[in-house]
Amino acid sequence: MTSALNVVPSDDDINTGIADTEAMAQGIEHMLADTYRLIFKTHAVHWNVEGPMFHAVHSLTEEQYTNLFAAADEIAERIRALGHLAPATLSSIVSHSVVQDDERPTSAGGMCEDLAADHERVARRLHSLIQTAEEARDPVTADMATARAAFHEKSAWMLRAISKN
Repeated sequence: MTSALNVVPSDDDINTGIADTEAMAQGIEHMLADTYRLIFKTHAVHWNVEGPMFHAVHSLTEEQYTNLFAAADEIAERIRALGHLAPATLSSIVSHSVVQDDERPTSAGGMCEDLAADHERVARRLHSLIQTAEEARDPVTADMATARAAFHEKSAWMLRAISKN
């Protein structure tokens, strides 16, 4: 008997005209890794923010982690639609993400600046994925990456705006 956690490579034969589904799935896996790291990091700011900016940061981060959580499922389902398996380990998520940990205590403004920098890193990475997806004739992934890049760019702007003195 096989356990549900014994993940085996998918043998789905997907033929939708995408030039390289493996490369696309890998790029989307990075998008998912970044999303999951940002869910946690954004939640940590939400839980730990203090001071005069508390309510504004607490509310903004709740909106952002809610969006990220909903997006994670759609991103993983895109990997599956391409005939590949979504990541199944936390170590895979951590190792494939460009989101950076900031373990030193900081002010509300500092937390926002740090999160904004992560959103910008993720947006830049998504810009590359958009180009790769277009070259691979994968408009669905290009559209998804474009929408996610827009979210990350807006999130970075809002976080930077809220942290200004």
